[in-house]
Amino acid sequence: MTVTVVAGNPKPGSRTLAAAGALAEQITGAPADHQVDVVTLGPGLLGWGDEGVAAAVKTVQGSELVIVASPTFKATYSGVLKLFLDQFATGDGLAGVVAVPLMLGAGPAHALAPELLLKPVLVELGATVPVQGLYLNQKSWQDPESSAAWLEKWRLVIQSLL
Repeated sequence: MTVTVVAGNPKPGSRTLAAAGALAEQITGAPADHQVDVVTLGPGLLGWGDEGVAAAVKTVQGSELVIVASPTFKATYSGVLKLFLDQFATGDGLAGVVAVPLMLGAGPAHALAPELLLKPVLVELGATVPVQGLYLNQKSWQDPESSAAWLEKWRLVIQSLL
């Protein structure tokens, strides 16, 4: 099984990337095979045909499980993540991939953002998104209790599809 985390934070090496990696490990029991820290792809995200971006897209498409993570910006996912997701074909760009939307934010006001904003985009790209998106507080995401209830409810569902 190939597991990839995708982090769409404008800051490289962000807590969003770390949270996605931690979630992948909590779901599968092993670290992710690949990390795509989207911002490090640079200006190649602004068009089509960049080799680095194409390689990252291929890595994601070749994964069985992808954790797609973003900080919450103005109640939605980041622009840099949007640029990366635009690289995938509508309908089948993520066919065969089980995706889990994850967002970090400052408070509970945006707790529905992964479910209402990120999940539909992943489905539109052809991913299987079998569970509710996860929203974590950016200050407490490292606390195992922050994701314990979500993991208890959804981990076996995700594992059954892999």
